[in-house]
Formats: sequence, C-alpha cells, structure tokens
Amino acid sequence: MAVAAKTTMPAAAGSGRIRRYALLLALWDSEYAKNVYGGYRNVFVAAFGEEDAGERWDCFRVIAGEFPAPEDLASYDGFVVSGSPHDAYADDPWIARLCALLRTLHAMGKRVLGVCFGHQVLCRALGGRVGKARNGWDVGVRKVTLVRDGFGLLGDLEELPSSASLVEVHQDEVWELPPGATVLAYSEKTRVEAFAVGEHALGIQGHPEYTADILHNLVDRLTGQSAIPASVGEEARRTVAETGGPDRAFWTGLCKRFLGGGGSSPRSAAAVRESGTAPEVTMMTSLAVTGCFGSAAAAPMFQLLARSASFAGVART
Repeated sequence: MAVAAKTTMPAAAGSGRIRRYALLLALWDSEYAKNVYGGYRNVFVAAFGEEDAGERWDCFRVIAGEFPAPEDLASYDGFVVSGSPHDAYADDPWIARLCALLRTLHAMGKRVLGVCFGHQVLCRALGGRVGKARNGWDVGVRKVTLVRDGFGLLGDLEELPSSASLVEVHQDEVWELPPGATVLAYSEKTRVEAFAVGEHALGIQGHPEYTADILHNLVDRLTGQSAIPASVGEEARRTVAETGGPDRAFWTGLCKRFLGGGGSSPRSAAAVRESGTAPEVTMMTSLAVTGCFGSAAAAPMFQLLARSASFAGVART
C-alpha cells in the first residue's frame, strides 16, 4: 500500500480529543494549485478544516491507489471525497475500490462528504446511478435553490437562505438517487445539486472549496485543451462577474457543520413527500438497484415529485 501524506494540527487548549479526517483525493494537483496553494490538499483543508480546533487531516491520493487501512477507518470522524476529471461511472480499478470503501463507511455510520465527482461516486456506491449531464457542461457560478423542508444540516432552519451561489465544473450528473436519499438542492441546469442519505452521507455537485481564481484557472485550462467550447468558457467568466463570485462562506460553513456532526439531520424522503413542499428525485420502485458495479448505460428513470402530495408517484421529465 502506498504511503499517504499526513498533516497533524496541534490541539487547542481545552479542546479535548483531536478530531481526525481523511481527504480522499481523486485527482492530481494542477500546476496552479501547487504554485498558489501548495496543492489541492491545502485547498480542502483551508475550506473545511478548523485549524484552531485541534484537527488532524490525513490525505490519501486514491487516484494513485492510496487508501486508508481498514483497521484505521474507525478512528476517523469524517471523510471527504474530492472532484476528479474521471467519470464516476467508469470501471477503473481505483474507482471500484473507492465505491467499496464508501459502502463500508456508510455501513459503519461514518460521515462522508462527496464533492462533484465525490458526489457522483457516493451516489453510485450507495445504489444510485450517474451519467453524462443532459444539458451538457455546467461551468461557472450558479444559483442553487435549497430545499428548506429537506435540509436540516444547519440546525436552525431560520438561518437557511432560499438559494446560494456555487462554483460548478462538471459534465456528469446524478441520474437516480440511492434508496432513501433526499434532494437538498437543485438548480435550473442540474436537478440534483445536493443530496443526503440519512445523517452521514452528503453529496454536493458543485465545488464549495473553490475560489473564483481557481475557477478562472480551470476555465483557461479547459478552453486551452479544447475540453469545453470557447463560448462555454466566456459564459462561465461572465457568471463570476455577474454574481460577484460564489457564496463560499455559506457552503464551507455548511460542510464544516456536517463534518463536525452539528445540526440536525436531513429529514427522511418520506417526511419530505408528506410535507409536499419540495421536489424529489427517486428511483422507480420497479427498477432493480444496480449498485456500485452496475451499468450506467441504460436510460435513467426519473420521478420528479410535485410540491403537492397529491401528485406523489406521478412520473415527470
């Protein structure tokens, strides 16, 4: 097993036990990230960590086959899965191994936060399905609508805004949610911007950890590599100027609260349907769960439940 990079932060006086987190990096550091931030590890720890709270963050480059040892899993308070240029529905050995790890962590009741690729691979690992986004690339700063009645991660719902801007850089998306999952956020372009399964699994399609300068650099690289059309890059840059950048403090605060175990848990899917206040994407009950290693090639089945409970079970596209 490859040796993972580790960083230990000293515990603050009177803070008690050191909280331990594992960052599962599913990408390589870009030159920009290395030169400006010292690598993506530092980007994530700066966004989600609490340096004065006596935390320890261990970094595992899962894309290179670095994984935490099975005997160490119980010692972690939470896990974060990063974004990646790879497809979450691909059959690369390290992705299959990551799916297996995520199922194990879910069974253990460990808190897992998935970001972008991490959001998609968490969905896949827990029985959902992912694939190419129907509306193509989503790059830029987007307004994301938060589902108030399905969102208890902040504890006091009075503090929850109706929407928050978020950096998006993806061409894949969630097609079908895992069993028991609840949609927490959606946007005009992406129907599942965030989801939760119980108290311990949270996926966010966008990038709470990204700053506007990281987005600008990504847009430059993607257009330079012809990965996205120039028009998509230009529109992405416009969104930064028009929105003033992402609501990063909100999103990073939410992630910290989740990883720290604070706030109440998201309500169950049944409770959301009963309240009749939010759209929810669920699997058709007649569809067999494909699981982590199932094919994502077949056309997905969506049920977008209407706000009125009287429309529950009616399929919509």
